[in-house]
Amino acid sequence: TERGLSVTVAREGQVSVVLPADRLRRFFFRAVSPRVELANQDGRVIALMTGRPFVSEGATVDDALADLVESLREYAEDWEARLQHAPNHRDSWGLVQLIKLSSDNEILEWFEHGGE
Repeated sequence: TERGLSVTVAREGQVSVVLPADRLRRFFFRAVSPRVELANQDGRVIALMTGRPFVSEGATVDDALADLVESLREYAEDWEARLQHAPNHRDSWGLVQLIKLSSDNEILEWFEHGGE
């Protein structure tokens, strides 16, 4: 995997791929669009992800984005526990993997520079 080769493991007809986590994270960084928009409302900063059910707020841009990171982390946990089978959440696999493989700073960087 270190050289970029595909390494697979097959068991009972299921084929899985083994690869470096940082490589997968970099792929999702580019493939999953954050679509974060910021707005001011009643003296508060609102951070929302267009097309996704995430809205956070804070006194400053940094506070709103930090709250958005926390919301995404909670969502990733809920997705793994129960939401992955819900029709309106099924397609969030890539987003969840990106969140789970990233530090808070990497998610903040994704908000600004990630996506397609």
